[in-house]
Amino acid sequence: MFRSSTEEVGDTSECGQSWGVSPMDRSGLIETTSYGPASASSGSSHQSLDEGSTSSSHGPSLPRVASGDGQFPHSLRLARTNSSLLASTSDSSLHRHGGTPKLRRTPGSAGVIGTHPARTPLSDPTGTSCSSAATTSGASVIVAVVEGRGLARGEIGMASLNLKCPELILSQFADTGTYAKVITKIHILVPLEILMPDTASEKGKGTKLFNLITENFPGVAFTAIQRKYFNERKGLEYIQQLCAPEFGTVLMEVQAKYYCLAAAAALLKYLEFIQNSVYAAKSLKVSFKGSEQTAMIDSTSAANLELVVNNRDHRSEHTLLGVLNHTKTPGGARRLRSNILEPLVDVDTINIRLDSIQELLQDEELFFGLKNAIGHFLDIDQLLSVLVQIPKQETVQVAEAKITHVIQLKHTLDLVPRIRMVLKNCNTALLKAYSASLEDNRFDMILEQIKTVINDDTTYLKGSLNMRTQKCYAVRPNINEFLDIARRAYTEIVDDIAGLVTQIGEKYGFPMRTSFSTARGFFIQMKLEGVLLPEGKLPSEFIKVTRHKNNYSFTIADLVKMNDRCDEALREIFHMSYVVICQLLSTIHEHIHCLYKLSDAVSMLDMLLSLANACTISDYVRPEFTDTLAIKQGRHPMLERMVGQQPVSNNSYISEGSNFVIITGPNMSGKSTYLKQVALCQIMAQIGSFVPAEYASFRVADQIFTRIGVDDDFETNSSTFMLEMKEISYIIHNVSDRSLIIIDELGRGTSAEEGIGICHSVCEFLLSLKAFTLFATHFLQLCQLESLYPNVENQHMEVQRTRSSDTGAESVVYTYLLNRGCSEERNYGLRAAEMTALPSSIIQEAKIIASRVSQQLLAKHHSDPETQRQRAVYHLATRLLQTARNSRLDPDSLRMYLKGLKKQYEAELQGAGQPASIDAEEE
Repeated sequence: MFRSSTEEVGDTSECGQSWGVSPMDRSGLIETTSYGPASASSGSSHQSLDEGSTSSSHGPSLPRVASGDGQFPHSLRLARTNSSLLASTSDSSLHRHGGTPKLRRTPGSAGVIGTHPARTPLSDPTGTSCSSAATTSGASVIVAVVEGRGLARGEIGMASLNLKCPELILSQFADTGTYAKVITKIHILVPLEILMPDTASEKGKGTKLFNLITENFPGVAFTAIQRKYFNERKGLEYIQQLCAPEFGTVLMEVQAKYYCLAAAAALLKYLEFIQNSVYAAKSLKVSFKGSEQTAMIDSTSAANLELVVNNRDHRSEHTLLGVLNHTKTPGGARRLRSNILEPLVDVDTINIRLDSIQELLQDEELFFGLKNAIGHFLDIDQLLSVLVQIPKQETVQVAEAKITHVIQLKHTLDLVPRIRMVLKNCNTALLKAYSASLEDNRFDMILEQIKTVINDDTTYLKGSLNMRTQKCYAVRPNINEFLDIARRAYTEIVDDIAGLVTQIGEKYGFPMRTSFSTARGFFIQMKLEGVLLPEGKLPSEFIKVTRHKNNYSFTIADLVKMNDRCDEALREIFHMSYVVICQLLSTIHEHIHCLYKLSDAVSMLDMLLSLANACTISDYVRPEFTDTLAIKQGRHPMLERMVGQQPVSNNSYISEGSNFVIITGPNMSGKSTYLKQVALCQIMAQIGSFVPAEYASFRVADQIFTRIGVDDDFETNSSTFMLEMKEISYIIHNVSDRSLIIIDELGRGTSAEEGIGICHSVCEFLLSLKAFTLFATHFLQLCQLESLYPNVENQHMEVQRTRSSDTGAESVVYTYLLNRGCSEERNYGLRAAEMTALPSSIIQEAKIIASRVSQQLLAKHHSDPETQRQRAVYHLATRLLQTARNSRLDPDSLRMYLKGLKKQYEAELQGAGQPASIDAEEE
């Protein structure tokens, strides 16, 4: 898309005026409020304008797009200044003095905010690290966000691009006043920088969205860009120019999504002129992701449930991601992380994944064959990113990096036939689809073209010297005569170095060997055990000596000179290899986009293997999807990995007929663990994973909310109670009928009367919805809701009391088992206090006062017979509906089940003092 460095550009703004700015004139043009460390701006060297510059003074302002033939030019002589993209340029004009562009600015052309000048560091796409640590650290995503104005307020457009992965992701959705979806999406992206229109932060009075983003992301650089660059027409034109042919259908999806197109226009303009990211035409993957395709888990809930980060130790793997992550590639790890934070909501897609995992578990040969093949892949996304970008300038480092990339490309394509062979006989739809996508003949075509230039035995190896040798001899002999001469010279120098080290070893009688590191080049190492040095020290010609115990590393003057000669020969080799490789890349450029298919296939297969692998470690079961949440003997997925023994398992049952469950029980009885267990199992099921249980059925949740924890927040000056109220307010404003809500304690930050009042009113609001709610509380008065509402069910964590035969002291044994009914335990807080060092006199006084208060507060209310009859009818009706929707029983089993329902209904009527009979015809 864009060319680089210091080429002066004449571009047409919407006012129809041409502009161009040197980096020296950038102050005040880029409106950046940095909440993180500021970085130095780039250098200010300039070149005079070439005659063939792509400068234009009319027509739409579009990114300069490199042609396919010029994809990897050997010499990039055009240069560009960083633009005034972010400037007000209403009355500026360009003057030339000695070939250096300068800008004359009017007083009105100052920046809008300009209070904290700082910029995102320019990205260098030459490195290709394969570390999977990059999945959670090393932010490299830039996000543009725009909101509609007037009647369209709340309509959000987002565009994001990862500097290490050539995919432009567009989103547009309607959000509520809390902007929960925007904040959640930005949290998932882990951005390096956020771009917004300057009007969002005008005159220091930011819009609500602007203020929320800056509050929630204090460590992320924020950049204000003139509103006029958020232009949907230009956004669509950019995408038409840059989108790879495979993803052309995205144009149909986004052509009416004006806000995400506007965000894309500003983002791509910014990347072109400020970041100098140079992409070739038809090279980017462009995808549209609406908010309705995935379940929403807000950032607070993700933290409470420890989905990707452990709250106690951020380096710990005791998270849901840590439990499920057995991926072998960085792409697979990234995909798993994004799926955990945004689970699927489409049952068909989930079941297709589950089918694939089931096949992997049943077919051992397929499982291990795929695992071995996937494990050798590098980070394909990052490799693609550097292949579709045009180098900013010509240096030895760029040449060396480009040779490395071609070797990595060859290594990657060499692995494709292995995966094809493994997937050849697979049966499930998803694996078949990926098998078909890998049959694309472009993989073979590119590999054949590479092999005409690159040696067959050239491959990607670990170790700096190994890789250096591979790069030296990558290009076949007899392609470039000068390259062959340079390689012979290099070989002779390396042989001379080996001979020199042998000679020095013989001279002094020490066991020496030649070593290599990227920083030092060739140097000498020796290990002295039981050898006495003359005069207790090394010979004086040994320089740059480092010692670790008996291991010495050093060099000598002659070796330093040979290293210099070696480096000179290498520069020649890399330069001439680069010429050959650029020609190669220009021929394969039109086919390179098939790597997007490969990246998608490898990351998905890696994730499926990882989920299958988790099943082999623990006893997991395939979940079903119905309108009921039913888990038999479910276990906490992280807890069973942490403890040596199997944790206590529990049953869970929530249906439309009893969709509000109140859980009571003493402190430390396991309420919080149980609540998190249900939410984690729900997420596992919705990403297409098996779950830790004997049987599991779930209703797909479109949102998962949690209210857990009672900490003060000093940053926002919020007390425990204020935090509780903010979190519960967020749930009430965003909840839907298909949500899953987990509330662990509410109203504990205020007085008992107010706490019970708030809990009661919140419960009555939530139980009027069809959302599934699990509500843990210490307020036993809430158990009375069961007698008022038929869809409320009381459950409690059971404890057992034991009395010592010696001392007569009573103690509590926690069973961690969930049972029906309200907790019978009273004053369990006082029992917990007894375990501490509080004086016994204080404990006794507390018990007396608590018993008096209890007599006043806990007056038992029994519901009247008519309410109990209505409850029995309600339960029967909902169970019959549920059976009609989901039953897969054979006729005899169904008849038995319906008889059981009848008996249960009659028993409930008898309990209410009503005549027990159902006029039903038995067949």
